Amino acid sequence: MFLENLKRGSVLLLLVFLLLACQQQIEKSQYPLHYSDAIFGTSFTIKASLIPESVNSNSVKKQIKQLLDGLNGQMSTYQQDSALSLINQNISSEWITVSESLYEVLKQANNISELSNGAFDITVGPLVNLWGFGPDGLSYTAPTDEKIKKTLVNTGFKYLLFNDEKKQIKKEVISLYLDLSAIAKGYAVDRVGLLLEANGIENYMVEIGGELRLKGLNINKKPWRIAVEKPTTDKRMIQKVLPLTDISLATSGDYRNFFEVEDIRFSHTIDPRSGKPITHKLASITILSDTTMKADALATALMVLGAEQGYQLAEKENIAALFIIKTEDGFVEKVSSSFVEKLR
Repeated sequence: MFLENLKRGSVLLLLVFLLLACQQQIEKSQYPLHYSDAIFGTSFTIKASLIPESVNSNSVKKQIKQLLDGLNGQMSTYQQDSALSLINQNISSEWITVSESLYEVLKQANNISELSNGAFDITVGPLVNLWGFGPDGLSYTAPTDEKIKKTLVNTGFKYLLFNDEKKQIKKEVISLYLDLSAIAKGYAVDRVGLLLEANGIENYMVEIGGELRLKGLNINKKPWRIAVEKPTTDKRMIQKVLPLTDISLATSGDYRNFFEVEDIRFSHTIDPRSGKPITHKLASITILSDTTMKADALATALMVLGAEQGYQLAEKENIAALFIIKTEDGFVEKVSSSFVEKLR
């Protein structure tokens, strides 16, 4: 499973509604390809509203399952023999040759880290674990500043080096621990989408743990309707419904997974730069992008940056972002210029 740490407990921040959600059983029978199952510690749903007559839906499902299992075997931090786990176990400073897929994800992660000045960092795992949001479960205890400083020494995306020509990486700090939970689901969504397109399928929705890739039209020959969840802790409600096609989407938030000690709220979203939970008022962020991998990573990066810095980065880098911000009177929305353009 690579669903852990940064988005643990909040993977369904984004609710997927395909018009008339109450008629899901009818939809299931109508879609020529409808595939739901579990992978990476979360659920996935794949729907295609039109497939070529020559394509067998069961064959496509087997291809998808094989693809996802293969990616899990490369990028899981839970499988001790996965490619990523072997990198984490490697205590040398030698160059390590990795698969093309893994290299692509690691390089994109590094690009988002550079873009966000370290707000996104796949080496943040030890800090997440220190705060009790890792696989061992909540500890409900804030670590001391001394422990945070000691842990920060063993993190930092700049300590991971790349050789593009040979598809190799090197850990300058040998204790560096890589966790792709905030980007690998998005990459998997993209890969499934490309697999469908290779089978001649051009009208589909792929969703894994709330991250989506949308192409063409739904069964009603209209854009896919995707609902963003209102960031409330007591019950699930819809904040906004987006009609989308030919685009990818990811959402991140801090309102499902946190603990409180003496009225102080500690979010599961850790700022890799300070080693501490975020304290700003941004409740959730939704990103639209050309790839789900990019949307996935950018959602985490802007969630860490917060509404003000995140908005500034979105405007500067032409990122389509929807910010939902906590106020004393409820929630307010703020959208980047690119977000408005993509919805036109």
